[in-house]
Amino acid sequence: MPELPEVEVVRAGLERHVLGSTIESVEVLHPRPVRRDHRGPAGFAATLVGRRIEAVRRRGKYFWLALAPLSDQQSGDALLGHLGMSGQMLLHEPGAADERHLRVRFGLLTPDGRRLEMRFVDQRMFGGLAVSAGGAELPSEIVHIARDPIDPEFDDDEFVRRARRRTSAIKRLILDQGLISGVGNIYADEALWRAKLHGERPGDRLTGPVLRGLLGHVRAVMGEALAQGGTSFDALYVNVNGESGYFDRSLDAYGQEGQPCRRCGTPIRRVSFMNRSSFFCPRCQRPPRSR
Repeated sequence: MPELPEVEVVRAGLERHVLGSTIESVEVLHPRPVRRDHRGPAGFAATLVGRRIEAVRRRGKYFWLALAPLSDQQSGDALLGHLGMSGQMLLHEPGAADERHLRVRFGLLTPDGRRLEMRFVDQRMFGGLAVSAGGAELPSEIVHIARDPIDPEFDDDEFVRRARRRTSAIKRLILDQGLISGVGNIYADEALWRAKLHGERPGDRLTGPVLRGLLGHVRAVMGEALAQGGTSFDALYVNVNGESGYFDRSLDAYGQEGQPCRRCGTPIRRVSFMNRSSFFCPRCQRPPRSR
């Protein structure tokens, strides 16, 4: 599943190629990806045709294309997107062969007069697109989502205060999108391994310095993943040019069950966690004592 670094790679790619472009056409090939838009597929398409893309923004794992306001609007609308489990936003020259799981096609006219296709491809169709009215700055649909740790306005002190008031396990806390957004299962395990913290340690048993140190590791892991284009375990995550990331080659904990810990040599262990898995070193990351 694409996490924050993967979504940021896609956002940056879109910003580089579609900024200032006008949406000339929209073709919805399957209704499910636009199911959250109350206008329906035809209304979704009609709302977007003729609109100019002014910015490409992100909050957590959501991204949006900010659209220039209409004459009667104070704030422009937004094309809000979430990649879900397998979503891709790809850019092609017109006439390129369609992907098998192509769901929505946008015809763009770039500022220099070239035509470009932006395609939403989604095999499993857990992702989706919708038009957010007046959402150019921040769509109302995602105002409840906290800032992410690589956002310059993220408040470290507030995160520490809130985490230390909670009895939940620290891994659950850093996956809580209302507390800190964009941290998914892979990067949570990697940051916890670097911090030598077991994911079941309760937030109210951790000190401020320990939590700030964990934030530093979260940022470091995400920064390295961004530099390497994200993490790709299969062909489902790619950037706008269809290229896979390769941060999976640098993972220390996630997916490394049975492999020796790079720090102490103890085999990495896997346990079930929220219908997924957690990976940790049983020696470096001591489990918490019972209360």
